[in-house]
Amino acid sequence: MQKVPKATLKKATLKDVAQLAEVSTVTVSNVLNQRQNVSNETRQRVFDAVRQTNYRANLAARSLARGRSNTLGVLVPDFTTQYVGEIVRGLSGEIRQAGMEVILSTAADDLKELTQLDLLQEICEGIILILPHDANEKVKNINYSVPVVMIDHRGSTVNLPAIDVDNYRGARLATEHLIALGHQSIGFITGKFEASLSRLRGYQEALLNANLVFDEALIQTGDFTQPSGFKAANKLLALGKPPTAIFAANDLSAFGVMEAIKEKGLKIPHDISVIGFDDIPMASQVYPALTTIRQPLLEMGVAAARMILAKLKGVEPPSKRITLSTELIRRASTGPWPKNVPDQREVRIS
Repeated sequence: MQKVPKATLKKATLKDVAQLAEVSTVTVSNVLNQRQNVSNETRQRVFDAVRQTNYRANLAARSLARGRSNTLGVLVPDFTTQYVGEIVRGLSGEIRQAGMEVILSTAADDLKELTQLDLLQEICEGIILILPHDANEKVKNINYSVPVVMIDHRGSTVNLPAIDVDNYRGARLATEHLIALGHQSIGFITGKFEASLSRLRGYQEALLNANLVFDEALIQTGDFTQPSGFKAANKLLALGKPPTAIFAANDLSAFGVMEAIKEKGLKIPHDISVIGFDDIPMASQVYPALTTIRQPLLEMGVAAARMILAKLKGVEPPSKRITLSTELIRRASTGPWPKNVPDQREVRIS
């Protein structure tokens, strides 16, 4: 075998490996693609040459030659939340177990999302969209020769395979938990998209079912971020009759609520109870640990991966929308209604 030059600025090619191993480029390709028509001695020479040249396969070129990339694209709004991180962890493990690779791409706004979507369609065999900004608009730009699955599309009307959770039932569970503890004045902090509307509806109907007063002042606008939860909670706490419990539309908002309550010198849950929605890992780590509604985030990722892998094999799912169940996780941030607060129950006359 020839000696490799000590230093070179040129990136090693398949031809460089072939020359060093004293074989043809076809033989190198056969070895790298694990074909069996090469002797062990020759195979070892090729491996040695690959190490010496620091050769790295051109995956794009290989994909073009094979007609497939063996990759799936995952488009997310950002990586700043544990919500997205847990879903990605679930789907990436399932995809890699199937022998494929994952290309992750972020899109902080509509324009970038469209650009990244175009790029992923060119190089990937399928795409998973997590929390698309405007799925109704994005679907117009999707090449339908590429399978696409959405996770938590939050109210889009597009007819694409999707993984979602039962937001309405989860919100009812949260509100009914607070009512069972004796709370009669319960604030609600909204979020974004259809998910928040479903949670708001579950909250409202749980109150009505318990014959409790429904007060619009107890509903404050949020956007699923911690600062918005903090701001909305301060508005609720400034009311003449502040609520004895606050239900935030997601855990990040709930963290902001807890911060606002502590800043006022109040204790959770002695003075006011707090409940969130999602059960991201941090929910069990804050103090006091957050009572919340668990979305099966890992399972959402796994379900989306399985759905798109099945579509790549030509198997259509029995339903285009899979709705996973939610679960109440009781922790230390919710407690009994403070006994010194007047009864606000309303008797409805039918």
